[in-house]
Amino acid sequence: MTVSLAVLRSRDFRLMLGARMLAMMALVAQDVIIGWQVYSITRDPFMLGLAGLVEALPAIACGLFAGHVVDNSRPHRIYILCLGALALNAFILLLTGGGLLSVVEGHTLLFLFVGVFFSGLARSFIMPASFAILPQLVPRTQFPAASAWFSSGFQMAVIAGPAVAGLIYGGYGVTAAWIMPCTIFSAALVLVFAMSKKTRDYKSSQKREPTLQSIKAGWRFIWRDKTLLSVMIIDMFAVLFGGAVAMLPAYAQEVLHVGSEGLGALRAAPALGAIVTALFLALRPFKVVHASTLLKVVAGFGACMIGFGLSTDFTLSMLFLALSGAFDSVSMVIRSTIMQLLTPDTMRGRVAALNGMFIISSNEIGAFESGTAAKLMGLVPSVVFGGACTLLVVATTTLFFPQLRRTKIDANKVPL
Repeated sequence: MTVSLAVLRSRDFRLMLGARMLAMMALVAQDVIIGWQVYSITRDPFMLGLAGLVEALPAIACGLFAGHVVDNSRPHRIYILCLGALALNAFILLLTGGGLLSVVEGHTLLFLFVGVFFSGLARSFIMPASFAILPQLVPRTQFPAASAWFSSGFQMAVIAGPAVAGLIYGGYGVTAAWIMPCTIFSAALVLVFAMSKKTRDYKSSQKREPTLQSIKAGWRFIWRDKTLLSVMIIDMFAVLFGGAVAMLPAYAQEVLHVGSEGLGALRAAPALGAIVTALFLALRPFKVVHASTLLKVVAGFGACMIGFGLSTDFTLSMLFLALSGAFDSVSMVIRSTIMQLLTPDTMRGRVAALNGMFIISSNEIGAFESGTAAKLMGLVPSVVFGGACTLLVVATTTLFFPQLRRTKIDANKVPL
């Protein structure tokens, strides 16, 4: 059996793959519902960006502490607690944002933002917990294939979540739409509970380090490893400036005129390209990871964002978004494989937490940046400007981290 399929022989890996896919599907569905509700209430793209900032703040503030907790606890237990918190949060949003409880007029927006805040808090812990669990599921030689399968599951979720949420919202209303993430989070919990005792009981460190000492050790490790640091930096700044997802509700309404159903399709479009790429990489995983490829695909992502920003045709916009997803899929697999291979087990929670802070900064603060830029520059110019900034990030990273172009990592030769 090839390495790409051998990784699926692990029952716990299949359960984790399914749980991650369902959790992400629920999260992106929740994002679509909140985005459409916020824009419907305010008609202000800045408020879409503000929602991203509200989610990012608790995730960034708690990121380092979350990594410390994961490295000094059982990652599986942390993962379950986070999923439970996200399910409860979605249920409260169903009651308030979904209209099942009588909410004072004008307070719906407040409940939505509070829900976004608690979602960010839970996500700050769930990301490092997930990263720390993987080495207990598959051997190191299967990390490239495992990363590609996780990316495939992520992209399947990003396809299904927005599309289904948009269709349910448009066809049956906001209450029916909010039932979707509640149900899916619950299903993910069932899968995680079914994992083996070995995975449930795993703890990366048998001695508990003082919090500040543990956090400083994580920072020192990242700072000394220039490959990990440069990979995190290029991802953060490229998506910070180049991401246009937060503006899609405004694009669907003001530029393309396609409604909530079209919004769901636009949110899913990047994954249409990404899923094909991720499945290809899952079936034919990298034998050697070339970091220079990362620079090329991030540049391709930026170019696609420029094309999307300039397009006024729905089909062409979908095409640019799909291509951006294909480039981003390759980037995601390369980044996660490099991180898994270069991070020792005792550091996984802290390294993943730091990376999560970079990712959240790029996605959620990027959403705030996009909203602010749209307010100041206009919707279309802000997206084109962001894509151009992504190309500038690639050029700058190439200049200041020349060793990244030469980095090659073989999963069979990386020391334990």
